[in-house]
Amino acid sequence: MNVIYFSPTRTSAKIAESIAYGMGAQSVDELNIQDLTYPDSASVKNYARQEGAVIIAAPVYAGRIAQTAVERLSLIKGEGNPAVVVAVYGNRDYEDALVELQDLAESCGFRTIAGAAFVGEHSYSRPGMPTAGGRPDPSDLEIAFGFGKAVKEKLEQEKSETELILPGNRPYVYKGPFTPATPITADELCTQCGTCIDYCPMDAITLQDEIVSDIELCIKCCACVKICPNEARIFNTPYTELLHKNFSRRREPELYL
Repeated sequence: MNVIYFSPTRTSAKIAESIAYGMGAQSVDELNIQDLTYPDSASVKNYARQEGAVIIAAPVYAGRIAQTAVERLSLIKGEGNPAVVVAVYGNRDYEDALVELQDLAESCGFRTIAGAAFVGEHSYSRPGMPTAGGRPDPSDLEIAFGFGKAVKEKLEQEKSETELILPGNRPYVYKGPFTPATPITADELCTQCGTCIDYCPMDAITLQDEIVSDIELCIKCCACVKICPNEARIFNTPYTELLHKNFSRRREPELYL
């Protein structure tokens, strides 16, 4: 089973893999995973038609697919392979991200037969002010598994030739200018273990005399914040409180076949 994702905080990865298990994969060993999260893994891969269906998952930033995901996914090429596109958003709104991912997949040579929008914990979510904290949770992953079974049935019944209409607008919602910002390190908590360096999808973090982040490279995914074993990485933004106050009501996955 072919799985492609860009997933700094592993939410898109968990959902894509659950869909793959629903489509028939029995174990992780049966997953042909193309993880585009890290620079050294982002390379061109061509999927021959006989390799079958491909699951493509990516996170949503401000109603659009994350720009780094777009750039890395554009390197992937298909030959009319059936594609399942999955947009993962932080419980606010995915706006035009799903249709953007569909367009991207089709521009790469895939044929979209199904799509879904799932919720993952928002990058800015924090203890005390969570937004979709802990998601995808077991319920989400069960829905993803069931969605995969439905996609498999659609493929087996050869019902995948009709055009798939996904929610969203063309042209897509305006993507505002990039505003540089980056998490900071609480030096009194940091042990310089290097975990944040290893998990940064942009190679934006280095160890000099202290942990240093390149504000121009950082995409504010907050993978370093969530992965730090000592909670030494901190991202202060007023959006954390805003999101918690206004977008804490649970939203459920939306599936399109």
